[in-house]
Amino acid sequence: MRTTKTFEIENSNDFQHRLLAWAQQFREVVFLDSNSEFNQNQKYKSFDFAMAADAFTSIETDFENAFEGLKQYQQTTRDWIFGYLGFDLKNDLEKLESNNFDGLGFSDLYFFQPKKLFIFRNNTLEISYLRMCDDEIDDDIREILDFKLQDFDFVEKNNIEIQERVSREVYIQKVEQIINYIQKGNIYEMNFCIEFYAQDVTINPIQKYLKLNEISRAPFACFFKKNQHFLISASPERYLKKIDDLIISQPIKGTSARFEDIEQDNLSILTLQNDAKERSENIMISDLVRNDLSRTAKKGTVSVEELCGLYSFLQVHQLITTVTSELNKEFSALDALKTTFPMGSMTGAPKVSAMQIIENQEETKRGLYSGAVGYFTPEADFDFNVVIRTILYNQKQKYLSFSVGSAITSLSNPEKEYEECLLKAKAMQQVLNCAGH
Repeated sequence: MRTTKTFEIENSNDFQHRLLAWAQQFREVVFLDSNSEFNQNQKYKSFDFAMAADAFTSIETDFENAFEGLKQYQQTTRDWIFGYLGFDLKNDLEKLESNNFDGLGFSDLYFFQPKKLFIFRNNTLEISYLRMCDDEIDDDIREILDFKLQDFDFVEKNNIEIQERVSREVYIQKVEQIINYIQKGNIYEMNFCIEFYAQDVTINPIQKYLKLNEISRAPFACFFKKNQHFLISASPERYLKKIDDLIISQPIKGTSARFEDIEQDNLSILTLQNDAKERSENIMISDLVRNDLSRTAKKGTVSVEELCGLYSFLQVHQLITTVTSELNKEFSALDALKTTFPMGSMTGAPKVSAMQIIENQEETKRGLYSGAVGYFTPEADFDFNVVIRTILYNQKQKYLSFSVGSAITSLSNPEKEYEECLLKAKAMQQVLNCAGH
């Protein structure tokens, strides 16, 4: 079905830039980067980076019967497919609705089978093309290596005026309401998000992605393009991965700031590791994930491999838990996704009640934000990130958006939660406020 050739690449960083710029001739592009030189402890990494481009077949749908549609598409295609699951697929799984404002217009689910696939591991590039276009491999690699990056550059003329959908005062009122729900026993944790947005803006998505990646170096970084819809992501979080029968989930809960001063930075780590509220957030969500995984697991195989592990990224320190299970043979790859989506770290617990309150308290439809981007292999293995620390852009509408959130518990201080949101927004703000490069 595919023809594969391998090439040795000396300067992978330079090659990545050329590959991404070259790929902009196609309507569909997904670029996934593990930033492996900055994230040495990635136990479950599959590659250094991968790019899929130029759809041969695809599936695009709203939430109704979306998971069944994807299951049929994946099982029929039996090839590499790349795409995303939007947060509002929750409405396919439960009696829920999404009626909030949506300025971006992403569909709820989209996957495509790429004609052209590039996978890079340990200085070796594997190029895998569908047979219909495998005669283009040698010409394409020459074109990429010779690509003149300066021809692709342009300096953005407009200043981007970023606005808050929810003011500080309204945010604090809403968090107080959520704490009230917790005290009444409706929920015991909820992920509450706010949108920052800009209208009538023109950006160069590739330049913004490269800049965001440069200052974040996240292990689940992603650039996605579908015609005039773009995602520019520095996600640090894995949602779910499948390797044969092994299922891995790595929820993040618990955040503290990075500092240039080593003593201050170490103090920030220590404070995070010993913060009762941050640890309880993580443990609550880890319990939810264990429960979700048990729905498709072989009996007795759900285990916590690491609880509240401390991981440091360029922008923040985080607490990450790794939960694994063995998939029961009765269930398919899609069942593992369907029974865990949306991820607990972006909803709360109990999950359905939390999602109802999310719809009630948030001002914006989440759409692709807090969904997942990833891929399936021909063997039905998969890997998906969590769409956070992400800029979303509708080029046609000239509408740009990024959202940030935090976990609200009974111990939450509304002012501190707002500060955490601003901390998470920092990298996106920085990227959008720098003109050109």
